[in-house]
Amino acid sequence: MIEEERKIVIPGEVIASGEDYLPSEGTERQGNDIIAIRYGLAEEQNRLVKVISLSGTYSARKGNVVIGECVNVTFNGWILDIGSPSNAFLPVSEFPKYVHADELEEFIKIGDIVAAKVMGVKRKSIDLSVKLRGLGRLNDGMIIKINSNKVPRVIGKGGSMINVIKDETKCNITVGQNGYVWIKGDTTEDELLAKNGILFVTENATINGLTEKLQEWFNKKNKGGKKNE
Repeated sequence: MIEEERKIVIPGEVIASGEDYLPSEGTERQGNDIIAIRYGLAEEQNRLVKVISLSGTYSARKGNVVIGECVNVTFNGWILDIGSPSNAFLPVSEFPKYVHADELEEFIKIGDIVAAKVMGVKRKSIDLSVKLRGLGRLNDGMIIKINSNKVPRVIGKGGSMINVIKDETKCNITVGQNGYVWIKGDTTEDELLAKNGILFVTENATINGLTEKLQEWFNKKNKGGKKNE
């Protein structure tokens, strides 16, 4: 049985033992043991054991929410750079409003930042949609890039980590599974505080009890009433 807190593991390390546990991402069964097959953070939920990688490039998966930059406009949609080996395509049919063929750039133009959901992944293409609430062009705010493999740590279990950052900074934050994060606050100061909070998490991703340490970090930053007026 593994500990409740996440711990860093290396390939070949035994994470859990017993038939009650099942291997998932980054793990495999060897006899009675579940072992790590990659370097990262071990986690067990509902007897399912996995390892969250701490390095590597983003690999798109169906259902992921990603953030990308529009790099081209075609006759039937938009091409986005989402930081993966293949660019992604957002077809007009997956836009929530009717868009005439000669009006595409009125809705999304080259250079715009867009939050979208991955609807399908093929060998050389990724299909996107912005029909769901909260998706589409992201106006104003700030974009930062983090290692995509540290996204689960930034979000936290049940959103615990990102909720601390949102509560402390009062910013709207969208975390793309591809490692791009959009931050929109009332002031630049709020956005920078949120950015630094996110970077604190990524720089200390292997520490146990990180949610509590993040709260302590904010308490020190806010000491003196700067954020508690």
